[in-house]
Amino acid sequence: MLFLSEAFFNFAPSLTVSDELILAYLPGIINTNPAKTAKQCRKAKISPHVLTTADGGVIIGALRGLFVYTIQKNGVISVKTAHTKREPMDLTQGKCWRVILLFSLPVILSYLLQQVYSISDAAIVGQTLSAAEVAGVNDTNSLVFIFLQFAFGVSAGFCVITSYYVGMHDERGVRRSLATQLLLSAALTVVLTALALVLLDPMLAWINVTPAHHEVYTAAHTYCAIIFAGIGAQLFYNFICSFLRAMGDSVTPLLFLLFSTVLNVGLDLAFILVFRWGVAGAALATVLAQLVSTIGCFIYAFVRYPVLRLHREDWRITLMDVKRHLARGIPLGLQFSVLAIGIIVMQGGVVKFDMRDGVMVSNAAQNGFGAANRLFNLVATPMNALGGAMTSFTAQNLGAGQYDRIRRGTLQALGMVSILAILAAGTGLLLTRGDFCYHVFLSADKVTPDAVRYGNSLLYVDFSMYLFLGFVFVVRNCVQGIGRSGFVLGAGAAELVARITVCLVLPGLFAGGAVSADAPAMAFYALCAADPMAWIAADTVLCIPFFRNILKKNYGYLRSGRA
Repeated sequence: MLFLSEAFFNFAPSLTVSDELILAYLPGIINTNPAKTAKQCRKAKISPHVLTTADGGVIIGALRGLFVYTIQKNGVISVKTAHTKREPMDLTQGKCWRVILLFSLPVILSYLLQQVYSISDAAIVGQTLSAAEVAGVNDTNSLVFIFLQFAFGVSAGFCVITSYYVGMHDERGVRRSLATQLLLSAALTVVLTALALVLLDPMLAWINVTPAHHEVYTAAHTYCAIIFAGIGAQLFYNFICSFLRAMGDSVTPLLFLLFSTVLNVGLDLAFILVFRWGVAGAALATVLAQLVSTIGCFIYAFVRYPVLRLHREDWRITLMDVKRHLARGIPLGLQFSVLAIGIIVMQGGVVKFDMRDGVMVSNAAQNGFGAANRLFNLVATPMNALGGAMTSFTAQNLGAGQYDRIRRGTLQALGMVSILAILAAGTGLLLTRGDFCYHVFLSADKVTPDAVRYGNSLLYVDFSMYLFLGFVFVVRNCVQGIGRSGFVLGAGAAELVARITVCLVLPGLFAGGAVSADAPAMAFYALCAADPMAWIAADTVLCIPFFRNILKKNYGYLRSGRA
């Protein structure tokens, strides 16, 4: 280790301007006493390092993105500086709560921007198109959700393998994971696109949207068809963002999502207000913005991180590589899709409150529920993002063998998500004052007392039980990160059964028979209870690996090969 006194810098005939600038901070800091140096560096907020540079130098100090190092050549010692680059965050080092917070903040902002991305469509469509067309777009949320969330879940699951290799510092493993995911994502794009387009009409029928309700049906069919045709853009965007987060880089996805959001809003305005393409314009704007952002993010990732540039041997993917990724990705993707199926059943129940004797007599329940659901998703975003960040945190620490750190990080994340749940519920309730949130998503003629009543019913029920949702977000992702995918899928199945049971049984009990536009208010509250009952069911399943593996630090299944 080389420590230099202040007098050492007096020789410095070879220093450049940048060297002199950085050394202006260092005299009196770097000296021959290591303990004193460390103490002075901490006081001056300078980090001392003992690292070797590529040219054999010894780093002696760093400040604000620059580091100073010495190099000896032909008996002459010289001092040089170099700029540091932003590197992915190492989630296996540092205080857990601080690392989680710093890593999750860009993820939270990314998720919020994704909501803005969705809200921009909803707001522009809601303010410019007819009530029936708005109802058609709102009705498709759950249908779009089932496929796009499967893509999101699969990508997040695949990247558990990537995070594991990152924690092990295995660069070849990271590249092989990237190559495997590229091939699997391409195959999934073909399968999901074909499946979504073939099932479009049957799925619309599931939520009681049929050609008999021509304007609503046409809007819903057009919007879904375009979004489904562009599933590949969404899938590959989720893939590259999840991959970068798995490496510890949560900033790059945020920057590209910001670009995509701005582009989406601009295209929305152009396609809907200028070209008058209506619902088709809103869907096309979403797909094109996503596609451009995906291409840009891939190019940046390969330029910024040379380690990701694939070599010929990285494409020698084995059947075991495919199985390992599918074993992590498919359960999480199915879990998200299972959730969407339950929401489809719930959406079908909502439509019944706008019908009488098989005829749609109103759009109030659909529009009110749709607007409230968008507000719900918006304020829940920080909790969801914090949970998403925990997948990378737990997987990296699993790869590094730091099981106690997984336990501490999970408990601290639960504390943070509890605070976020309370803040989210309070914020959501404030945004309902004066029917503000409904005027954001709907034009004034659609903000009727009935629409507001239906929307507020959902929000009051859900906000009162937000802590259960927060537990789902954090623990589900932690369980996925430690490789217990079976429990993640089991939690999704429990959630589905609970949601469908409530939707099919409780509203009819309170309505005293078939549900219709004449049903009492309590019947709609009963339908809304499907959300918290589903969360509680999922929590019950997730508690098993939470107590058995995370809290007790029991990872024997890794040796036995079970997940």
